[in-house]
Amino acid sequence: MYLQRRNRILRSNAAIRSMVAETTLTPSDFIAPLFIDEGANYQFEIPSMKGYYRYSLDLTIKEVKELWSLGIKSVLLFVKAPDNVKDNTGKEAWNKDGLMQRSIKAIKDAVPEMVVMTDVALDPYSIYGHDGIVENGEIINDGTVEALVKMSVSHAEAGADFVAPSDMMDGRIGAIRAALEQNNFTKVGIMAYSAKYASCFYGPFRDALDSAPGFGDKKTYQMNYANRIEAIKETLMDIEEGADIVMVKPAMAYLDIIREIKNAVNVPVSAYHVSGEYAMIKAAAQMGWLDENKAIIESLTSIKRAGADLIATYFAKDAVKLLG
Repeated sequence: MYLQRRNRILRSNAAIRSMVAETTLTPSDFIAPLFIDEGANYQFEIPSMKGYYRYSLDLTIKEVKELWSLGIKSVLLFVKAPDNVKDNTGKEAWNKDGLMQRSIKAIKDAVPEMVVMTDVALDPYSIYGHDGIVENGEIINDGTVEALVKMSVSHAEAGADFVAPSDMMDGRIGAIRAALEQNNFTKVGIMAYSAKYASCFYGPFRDALDSAPGFGDKKTYQMNYANRIEAIKETLMDIEEGADIVMVKPAMAYLDIIREIKNAVNVPVSAYHVSGEYAMIKAAAQMGWLDENKAIIESLTSIKRAGADLIATYFAKDAVKLLG
């Protein structure tokens, strides 16, 4: 049989496949989310995220040092606020002695080169579990933005490299950028959750921080998962307002959105491989239905192939070890 071209030649063995691979994962691609709690020498395995933990700050420092030794260059911090500091103003979020602020300082002291990103949203601090201030059953926009600005400046003062607003309030990127400039934090970046969808895949994360909404849902501020063009509009607006990096969340069910945004923008694109996506792989592997290690690498490769320059993933440490 005569063929002018045999495509299988480039698939003949592992060495050739590696040489011509279009997408390659590296440790620098990953952002490692970290859950932090009060206390000392304390770790809590999140029931719906087998193998992932909420750590006290001392153990968080150990984890950050290990991540750095593996070549992971960035962490994204989330803190669990105790119930006695939660209210409807979010004021604990900008407490200079709060857990987030202490964590930023401690991590930067321990591993100065680690890029520290911080979650900016009120849900960990809200008695209602919502990302904003509640008035008459409604999550208000402008008052929430004022709180997010205070929170962002507080994180910058503590030493954060990037603030990461995950709330989806209108106008918050421009307001945060203006506040950072006015307070001379001209080197602090913004990673905007620009296309964050109202997804069922966040459930385990809310277990991690005890931040499930106390009433209703988040569909009045997070995006409708039926929409594509809206994601591009939101992202372009965030860039105009001063975002340095834009994010799509979740990742695996939204690969088309990642590609659309990558094609539309000229800033780095990140994607969040969220807790529910992590939990599904873990659960299926536990049942023997798939090979966990292969699923990790295939999933992350698909996210990067779709256009993500950075991937926030609970598999960051596992993936780097698998990559060798």
